[in-house]
Amino acid sequence: MTRTLALETIDKIGQEVALYGWVATVRKHGKIAFIDLRDRSGIVQTVDTSGKIKVGSEDVVKITGIVKKRPEKMINPKLNTGTVELEIKNLKIISKAAELPFPIDTDGYDINEEIRMKYRYIDIRRPRMTKNLKIRSQVTTFIRNFLTKRDFVEVETPMLTKTTPEGARDFVVPSRLQKGKFYALPQSPQQYKQLLMVAGLERYFQIVRCFRDEDPRKDRAYGEFTQLDLEMSFVEQEDILQLTEELFTQIVTAIFPDKQILQSPWPRISHKEALEKYGSDKPDLRVNKNNPDELAFSWTIDFPLFKEQSKDDFFYGAGSAKFAPSHHMFTAPHPDDIRFLDADPLKVRGLQHDLVLNGYEVGGGSIRIHRPEIQEKVFDLIGFTKEQKKQFEHMLTAFTYGVPPHGGIAPGIDRFLMAVLSEPSVREAMAFPTSSSGQTSVMDAPSEITEDQLKELGLILRK
Repeated sequence: MTRTLALETIDKIGQEVALYGWVATVRKHGKIAFIDLRDRSGIVQTVDTSGKIKVGSEDVVKITGIVKKRPEKMINPKLNTGTVELEIKNLKIISKAAELPFPIDTDGYDINEEIRMKYRYIDIRRPRMTKNLKIRSQVTTFIRNFLTKRDFVEVETPMLTKTTPEGARDFVVPSRLQKGKFYALPQSPQQYKQLLMVAGLERYFQIVRCFRDEDPRKDRAYGEFTQLDLEMSFVEQEDILQLTEELFTQIVTAIFPDKQILQSPWPRISHKEALEKYGSDKPDLRVNKNNPDELAFSWTIDFPLFKEQSKDDFFYGAGSAKFAPSHHMFTAPHPDDIRFLDADPLKVRGLQHDLVLNGYEVGGGSIRIHRPEIQEKVFDLIGFTKEQKKQFEHMLTAFTYGVPPHGGIAPGIDRFLMAVLSEPSVREAMAFPTSSSGQTSVMDAPSEITEDQLKELGLILRK
């Protein structure tokens, strides 16, 4: 017999069907037992009148029986299948379930996060988590369809790349074939997407994993995260802003119809004004900050291209120069301010744009430098040595073969979902996140490796 999903039972009254899924709850009333069955489509109530069936919560079962219409007074408006129930003819236990380490019929916020991460495959059974992951899938599918219709090409870029000083600590991977050398996991596809502009694709996007060894926060997971990465040639900053605004407005309309975007077009606020008026470059512009259905998008623009370098900027000149990039070293200076590059670099504005939602930075991008001499000048100002410049030789060489003006943006998928779903942490919108202590869900990583593995890689651990 072909499998029927729980939700499909509402259209099969009077028919015999076969259901597969997990036992959500068992409620006994004398000889009658009500067994709620859960599958990917939802929950349906099944009824055993024999008094002989013994089944436990979260057991995986196959149930065959007749779909019946519930009496009017027995309809459950809280269930999509609340107008029907299944009279059980046969129940087969496919696999038994041990007692769960925590309940899954609550929102789970009060449960220790380390335990939730350890048993994440159970935590995902929680209705809130299942809903979040389904919404995440809808969002990424919408993005792909939206951009593909607008002539963007989806391109995958390498996960094993080169370590370069880009503003955060790299995760490094030792090479077995070239002992003593290391790959780096990409902090973003920044250099690859710019090279794709040199290659002439003109419109690129990718929903990509990025890796940064940064301390976790509620709006930033440790280790890895997902962003929409896009880049366009022959555009100005306003083109990028308008495309992004259209994309996210349509996402909210299609997937979050209960949410209200407070203002359109989205406010464009200079970095200077944001700090003076709101005390933050990512202001929360909601009228009622306790109302989760209000979405206040805004743009922060006209950032300084440089900041004064500190000892924390170890990626750049490490104190040997006065300046560090406010965004990253590929951001183009505002054309009106190029004259200040020699005289007073701190006066130079960058063509950077940050996407802000309800007080969170949910994306950032810029118009990029496409003139090699300007890129060299920025390298000099941030104190790059000859050796550091050599790490970007591939970029500078590529730019000698005809590079178009280009720019892009990289909205964070995890952070956007956290904000729009009013979740307390980005980890609530991810399937298998790393915990706040840096451990990977379920897998108990990082872990030690064997002496044989170290030997094969040509490594010796220093204690």
